[in-house]
Amino acid sequence: MNEASLMKPKTRKLIFSAGLSWLFDAMDVGIISFIVTALTLEWKLSPQDVGILTSVNSIGMVFGAAGAGYLADKFGRKKVLLWTLLVFSVASGLSALASSFWVLCLLRFITGVGLGGELPVASTLVSESVHVSQRGRAVVLLESFWAGGWLAAALISYFLIPAYGWQIAFVIGALPALYALYLRRAIDDSPVYESNRARAASRSFAGKLASIWTREHSRSTIMLWILWFTVVFSYYGMFLWLPSVMHLKGFSMIKSFEYVLIMTIAQLPGYFTAAYFIEKFGRKFVMITYLVLTAVSAAWFGNAETAGSLIAAGICLSFFNLGAWGGLYAYTPELYPTSVRSTGVGLATSVGRIGGVIAPFLVGYLVQRHVEINVIFIMFFVIILIGALGVLFLGKETKGKMLAD
Repeated sequence: MNEASLMKPKTRKLIFSAGLSWLFDAMDVGIISFIVTALTLEWKLSPQDVGILTSVNSIGMVFGAAGAGYLADKFGRKKVLLWTLLVFSVASGLSALASSFWVLCLLRFITGVGLGGELPVASTLVSESVHVSQRGRAVVLLESFWAGGWLAAALISYFLIPAYGWQIAFVIGALPALYALYLRRAIDDSPVYESNRARAASRSFAGKLASIWTREHSRSTIMLWILWFTVVFSYYGMFLWLPSVMHLKGFSMIKSFEYVLIMTIAQLPGYFTAAYFIEKFGRKFVMITYLVLTAVSAAWFGNAETAGSLIAAGICLSFFNLGAWGGLYAYTPELYPTSVRSTGVGLATSVGRIGGVIAPFLVGYLVQRHVEINVIFIMFFVIILIGALGVLFLGKETKGKMLAD
């Protein structure tokens, strides 16, 4: 492949096709943050109940990410991408029929298994399919579809949930099952994986786990696990609670949805600037810069009181946090060889999802104990800085380097 391969129709089609599956993922994750606000009123949920409901999705993602990563090394990226897409879309559609809190929690767990599995597999597939000079940018552009999914979730929640109830959001979440039929014919496995299929498929999970902890890869594994945990902890702790935090600060449900919709739009320029900088200045520059500015934005948001200040802080939080996410997905697959790449990415993602389990539940617990919102967001400020320091001291630059076979 030459340097212009990102612009070739086949490459654009891969990014767009995988990106739509990513968009559906984000839409499902985003919708639950709005649904819990509606359910809090309808089912009289406590803050701790809200924490449980938003955390159980991430529990499923822990298992989905680890399992799908290994399966994608064994059976191929494309097959596992399709399987995970079907799992989360069917479970999401069934969630509309949930008649009790615990039934909904069970269905959200199954949805999380599919969601958690799809994301690392899709990023690995794109990373392996694009020329080295454009690889980071391609994966960030793939990740930018996440903003489109959150925007869709915000629009659905703003226009449809108040009029038709929270069930309509879950019904729409079942549509990706139909998209999987198209995706089956639209994409191929990466040529890098195909040329290493026999070696990747033959190794056991224990062998792959041992491989990412060898002397050659252990430093990267430690860095990635710290980075993924801190980024996912802060993201799910902050963004799944954004509508509820706005509500706690005295705004109506409709007004909260409207403000979060405005904040969500800021995710797109965050991705696009990260996509530009990641090939110009490198992965470490993007990760450290965007994480530090995310931390500053979190402290600002937690202490903001007026509507204008909240919106401005929320816009900055969305811009820098989602730019960092783009860099994270681009960076991670580049640190492992093909035979264990998807397993390594999946396990790092899985460790991160543990942070996604803890954070929403912890925020719910703290809110129920009447801990001030500004104190909670200072906690996120500290956690995010730990992730930035991990990259600074343990990370290695992969810009312009070929993927290891």
